[in-house]
Amino acid sequence: MGRVDGKVALVTGGGMGMGESHCLLLAQEGASVVVTDIDAVAGEATAQQIRDQGGEAIFIAHDVAHEDQWQSVIDQAVERYEKIDILINNAGIVIFGANDEATLEDWDKTMAVNSTGVFLGCKLIVPAMEKAGGGSIVNISSIYGIIGAPNSAAYQASKGAVRMLTKSCAVDYAEFGIRVNSIHPGVIRTPILDDLADDEAVIKELLCTTILDRMAEPIEVSYAVLLLASDESSYMTGSELVVDGGYTAR
Repeated sequence: MGRVDGKVALVTGGGMGMGESHCLLLAQEGASVVVTDIDAVAGEATAQQIRDQGGEAIFIAHDVAHEDQWQSVIDQAVERYEKIDILINNAGIVIFGANDEATLEDWDKTMAVNSTGVFLGCKLIVPAMEKAGGGSIVNISSIYGIIGAPNSAAYQASKGAVRMLTKSCAVDYAEFGIRVNSIHPGVIRTPILDDLADDEAVIKELLCTTILDRMAEPIEVSYAVLLLASDESSYMTGSELVVDGGYTAR
């Protein structure tokens, strides 16, 4: 307990799945959590869970693709807690399709949330973190930001962009005492996979390349988030932490 005591964490896409798990664990470890999500009902439910467990949290509605909303969220968080120490860029979407099948609308929507949203967060959080004396930014990418896979061209391009943006920001922000790292989950049991859960062939294909032969639970990614958010990873920046059950090992 207490690995992020006294810190303030802003988590995007905190209403469900991995984002909800990240919020709950950070709160359990002592952080005050600013939960943001485009889904106000789910986001407020996460914040309420934290408060019910004796933690400190607020919810702010937030579409990460919009710069004005980002600035408003940061301003409200600083007004409430006086600082922001941790940013978890977790919000993301998946639209499946090979490159020759994807529409421009699919591409633009995927990039807006998965890449532009991360760019805006990394850009606009700097003044608040610099004022706080430094901080940690954790960008949730994917193993599909590292390796190729079928039927996910826009998603892969967006997550590859997150991987390299992370390294660029790590270089640029070191002078401000801000560390920037990325996490690359594999197959995680989240609502994104709900539509596939009953398709045994798809599930078998997803799992056959994992050494551990199972999906991960969201909390298993959240512990990696906690490490990078905490001072325990004080010498890590520009790193990519893979949490994939061995998917990319062979």
